[in-house]
Amino acid sequence: MGLKLHYHNHYHSPRGGALGALLLLLLPIFLPSLFSPLGHASPSMLSEWNVPKSRHQRLLKSALQRQTSEGELSDLWTPLANQSLKPCAESSITPSLPEKSEGFIQVFLDGGLNQQRMGICDAVAVAKILNATLVIPYLEVNPVWRDSSSFMDIFDVDHFINELKDDISIVKELPSDFSWSTREYYATAIRATRVKTAPVHASANWYLENVLPIVQSYGIAAIAPFSHRLTFDNLPMDIQRLRCKVNFQALVFVPHIRALGDALISRLRNPSGKSGAVGTNYLQEMPDVKDKQGAGKFVVLHLRFDKDMAAHSACDFGGGKAEKLALAKYRQVIWQGRVLNSQFTDEELRSQGRCPLTPEEIGLLLAALGFDNSTRLYLASHKVYGGEARISTLRRLFPLMEDKKSLASSEDRAQIKGKASLLAAVDYYVSMHSDIFISASPGNMHNALVGHRTYENLKTIRPSMSLLGQLFLNKSISWSDFQQSVVEGHQNRQGQIRLRKPKQSIYTYPAPDCMCQA
Repeated sequence: MGLKLHYHNHYHSPRGGALGALLLLLLPIFLPSLFSPLGHASPSMLSEWNVPKSRHQRLLKSALQRQTSEGELSDLWTPLANQSLKPCAESSITPSLPEKSEGFIQVFLDGGLNQQRMGICDAVAVAKILNATLVIPYLEVNPVWRDSSSFMDIFDVDHFINELKDDISIVKELPSDFSWSTREYYATAIRATRVKTAPVHASANWYLENVLPIVQSYGIAAIAPFSHRLTFDNLPMDIQRLRCKVNFQALVFVPHIRALGDALISRLRNPSGKSGAVGTNYLQEMPDVKDKQGAGKFVVLHLRFDKDMAAHSACDFGGGKAEKLALAKYRQVIWQGRVLNSQFTDEELRSQGRCPLTPEEIGLLLAALGFDNSTRLYLASHKVYGGEARISTLRRLFPLMEDKKSLASSEDRAQIKGKASLLAAVDYYVSMHSDIFISASPGNMHNALVGHRTYENLKTIRPSMSLLGQLFLNKSISWSDFQQSVVEGHQNRQGQIRLRKPKQSIYTYPAPDCMCQA
């Protein structure tokens, strides 16, 4: 949009005041979207015009002048050493199907791709617990991203069924006798076959006592909502191993997602080569990086800084009063009071590690860890709050930053355009093949990839949110002190196996349930 708002604090003439008042009166007429209720995930134009300048100018200036030795770069890119545990998703007991299925289990999964992924794994486990036949899970349309992609649009359904054929029975569709059991059927009235009361983290016994009788009586039970409806604790080891088998072996993306992902990976590793070409070569090149440590390698950065994240956090991101009002309005319209204004100050939230890292802050973290301006950085992100203006500082630090749009032509992206789940699937695939993965803030994709890469023993940097929050609050800290604190604070946050504690997710912490002694 060509319109720019200019604020001149030194200008106080009567004529200027009158013009300003006139502009405010006319804005609702010419730009009604500024003053109307926001739709789902629609940007507030006022707050996103007013993108703040660097909040850490002293650190940024030093980071832009940073020098990294070959030894430091070598350490950064060195893969993780083999650890004491290795994958063992296979059950210790030979899988066997029950002689007779008790009936059908349907589940309706909401959330984004990674939340749905975990729900699929739980659905297989519940079907196993009940000796039931699983209907390929139904993915609800996400109210924020509005993506109607089905299971078969995202995952290779034949591979899924074949991989689990010795564990449970799976069908793509219900037999005609049960064709009435649809999402629409359950939306219109209370139905005896719908299970709506499954508690969060329900036990295996809860399903045996509350769901199995419905299946036995009617031949089918439909569970909705289902996300997070199976406990992580006190389950038989075979059920835990089955969940990991689903997550790490049975759930494979459809061929066109894998093909696009492979092409992007090839272009990141071979920027001047022709292999894996997708459309025109969009990659930027630096002539002096070919013989450096890290050549042919790349980092995936999941930049979780969308408007939902910013609004949900109740933190201040430097956009002034306009941004605060816009985010408060967004919270009110989108979540309708379910997210309350925080009782903590911005400083308290930051020192507790409860504020998402901005693109500038994640760039300073990477620079402090030793990544230099020759680093290939792949940006995995849906939509960054503030757009390119907010990302510009990160791009100054890492000029070889790429994403799906820069790596592939519009024709190559046509199959995934506008489909948040497929876009996320490509990012997930590329992330699993990167040398290093780092997520700017915790969330479902962070959790899913941390768990998957732990399982595969891949280097994954987990930002220490509380440490960084405290460091960024110190406006007088020198670059050397900042860098030393960052390096020391992240020595044991690079993919080292952490054993799952009670109530923690098996998908984020697959050890010890799904990993055995090496």
